[in-house]
Amino acid sequence: MADNKDSNTEFDIQEKIGDAEEFLNKNRKSLTIIVSAVVLAVAGYLLYEKVYVAGKEKDASSQMYVAENYFRMDSLKLAIAGDKTNPGFESIIDDYGVSPSANLAHFYLGMSYLKKGEYDKAIETLKSYSAKDDITGAMAYGAIGDAYMEQSNNDDAIKYYEKASKETPNNFTTPVYLNKLAMANEIAGKYKDAVDAYDRLIKEYPETQEGRNALKYKTRAEALASK
Repeated sequence: MADNKDSNTEFDIQEKIGDAEEFLNKNRKSLTIIVSAVVLAVAGYLLYEKVYVAGKEKDASSQMYVAENYFRMDSLKLAIAGDKTNPGFESIIDDYGVSPSANLAHFYLGMSYLKKGEYDKAIETLKSYSAKDDITGAMAYGAIGDAYMEQSNNDDAIKYYEKASKETPNNFTTPVYLNKLAMANEIAGKYKDAVDAYDRLIKEYPETQEGRNALKYKTRAEALASK
């Protein structure tokens, strides 16, 4: 019985091999086209990344230096639009849109618009930013929340403060945005949600300034929630 079973298994394997060979022979031309297309697609992608994008990034990073300095000096008009010699963040995004530096320019440009009080532009620009580190992602969400608060749009501000507070938790940004989340909830009359945010500050970030202040703010929110 065992010999018969082994023979059947061997026959099945040989049959499948034969079927595979027949399929390859019948479809050799189509398979060659498919494989060639895949190879070309991969080669094209690598060429795009290594040559085109890399070239754009080299140019963009050298252009970013001056605009970033203007931003740090609060020369926002020059940071945004550039000077007679150097481009600002707007031009860097337009000219080098595929590069990592142009992506970072969205962050700086959005922050510049926020400082200038151009809240719709700040929101739109910061939403286009894709964070590559642990800090600026939270800051971008938080800045969008700030812009919405300035527009008295508490619901959207709360949504983005919550995103900011959950974006890669750390001792630097998280307490700041938890505090803003709690305060925005208080302004919106959502006192229980405010208490929850203060609780997180007290339990998770007790050594920060926001954590130390949270207890008295939590007491206030609890009192308002009980009315």
